[in-house]
Amino acid sequence: MRRSSTLLLSLAVVGGLTAALPATASAQGRQDIPQSHPLWANAQAKVADTAPAAKLSFRVYLNQRDNAGAEALAQAVSDPDSPTYRQFLNPDQVRDRFAASDATVNAVKSWLTGNGFSIGEVPSNRAYVEATGTAGQTEQAFAVDLGKYRVKGQTLRAADKNLSVPANLAGDVLGVVGVDQATNLFKPDHATGSGTPSDVPPGPGFRNARPCSAYYGEKIDTTDPAYNGKQLPYAPCGYTPAQLRSAYGVDKVGADGKGTTIAIVDAFASPTIYSDASTYAKKNDPQHPLKQSQFKQHVFPANPVLEPPDQCDAAGWYGEETLDVEAAHGLAPGADILYVGGESCEDNALDVALNYVIAGHKADIVSNSYGDTGEDIPADEVKVFNQISLQAVLEGIGVYFSSGDNGDEVARLGTPSPDFSASAPWITAVGGTSIAIGKDGKRIFETGWETSKSLLTNGVYGPANYTSGSGGGTSRLFPQPFYQKGVVPDALAKKNQTGNNKGRVVPDISAVGDPNTGFLVGQTQTFPDGAYYDQYRIGGTSLASPVFAGIMAVADSFDHFHHGFINPVIYKLTSRTPAISDVKHVDAAVARVDYANAVDASAGLLHSVRTLDYQGLTIHTTPGYDDVTGLGTPNGWLFLLLV
Repeated sequence: MRRSSTLLLSLAVVGGLTAALPATASAQGRQDIPQSHPLWANAQAKVADTAPAAKLSFRVYLNQRDNAGAEALAQAVSDPDSPTYRQFLNPDQVRDRFAASDATVNAVKSWLTGNGFSIGEVPSNRAYVEATGTAGQTEQAFAVDLGKYRVKGQTLRAADKNLSVPANLAGDVLGVVGVDQATNLFKPDHATGSGTPSDVPPGPGFRNARPCSAYYGEKIDTTDPAYNGKQLPYAPCGYTPAQLRSAYGVDKVGADGKGTTIAIVDAFASPTIYSDASTYAKKNDPQHPLKQSQFKQHVFPANPVLEPPDQCDAAGWYGEETLDVEAAHGLAPGADILYVGGESCEDNALDVALNYVIAGHKADIVSNSYGDTGEDIPADEVKVFNQISLQAVLEGIGVYFSSGDNGDEVARLGTPSPDFSASAPWITAVGGTSIAIGKDGKRIFETGWETSKSLLTNGVYGPANYTSGSGGGTSRLFPQPFYQKGVVPDALAKKNQTGNNKGRVVPDISAVGDPNTGFLVGQTQTFPDGAYYDQYRIGGTSLASPVFAGIMAVADSFDHFHHGFINPVIYKLTSRTPAISDVKHVDAAVARVDYANAVDASAGLLHSVRTLDYQGLTIHTTPGYDDVTGLGTPNGWLFLLLV
């Protein structure tokens, strides 16, 4: 997840959503936009003024009408104990009841054009007004001075104080994104790779060395020394779609996701995605081809006004898209897939991509395999994201986010924290597990994913060092949502809180995530002898999210309705039914062999042991709800029937 700068964030939170703080009056009939000035933009960090003629684009996000009513209705339509359960609104009804009015949009547009800005297309849900102009026009419109500030090794644009708007518009403005470049400090974690966004070749190749196993326990390492007195099984070569469908019990219910559309939101777009995904299905799941009619892409073109996002790792995003598409199709081979690619990897671009899906109800399920490191996020971004995700709940769209791949984030932040957007209250956070699938396709065991690595050197295993694991923990941003009350233990809910306050705890539910018990993917990559399709094993909660999204697509077709926001349902299921399998700690490890150069044995082999569910963190897999796996994992047909 992205590492933020040391921005301080103080948010008023009501019912799980960030509330607009009272505006501060300023001179000449204007009001400040609260928390719109990043604290790093101070006199000590300033290195230059912004040239008045410099071009920039920004979005003025608009408050919805009756936010309290929208939250109450969102809870009602998603709570199975409510008389209006599943009585979702369509996009027109949401817009007419809650969106900013045409009069508000026109007033904001008039103010912006009066200051010389050109106006972009306003989305159908009237979420924002996009404007393009110069730095000089921006300074005049928002009554600020724009400068260049040195922060975290970058030189970024920002205002010298809070932005302000005319007093008659202050109540309508949720936030402004793009005047400063704070989002340049946030780069999302995703499948690794390299490259730059424009004219990017496929990323560098990667292959898994042999030996590895076709299923858990197929091959035992009898060559290397025993580890803690045990000869360990070799890591699987990568589970296939059929193995995961069998392990999660979605292969024998007579439903395959048909009639449901899964949207996948990432940045950019792989030029070989359909070729790769269709080739993968033919090779590994020939009974379930990915038909051209099942797959569509909508990619936002790069904005020429924006500074080049040269740290976005476009080729790495190609790998992310490939994983997401192949995993979603693998679990729900009958579902349609819509890929939506943001113009960059920054939060504001990904929000626009997500809003595109929600505003037009382009899909029934949205899987998102990205997020920020921790919760130290600009206030405007938090408010904007929560308003978009709230609309998804009203429309009956299920939005799933990976919980993160770095456990409690202590190693990167110094203090434990879940990751945003997974910690937001109106989405489902999907954690990761380590899964052992046997020869018969059934689960031998499933435990929490927190991995350590012990490298074998000169016949001796080194210390076990943490490498990666399911993100989780207790939010400092969001209070405990209604659906977690009485289910999440107080000992977890009160972490990172003061007094008797309780916070939102992550994740909600889990699926396979450990790369050492991961998924086989196929992708065009660049090898020493050229660029071509090849296959390798991969994992992360970037796998868990589309896997669970696929399971929910099967549930949609099995139950003959779209489930929407499922958190209220699944938290009730744990106390009433065995539909969700509790994930408990298991002492287990696998032997792993890797190419030193990532592609072949010419530079030698690396031998290591990867322990499953490493215990050296502040989050742990325990009986019942825990902050590694949440409620647990889907329990086959019982989950599909009862969710």
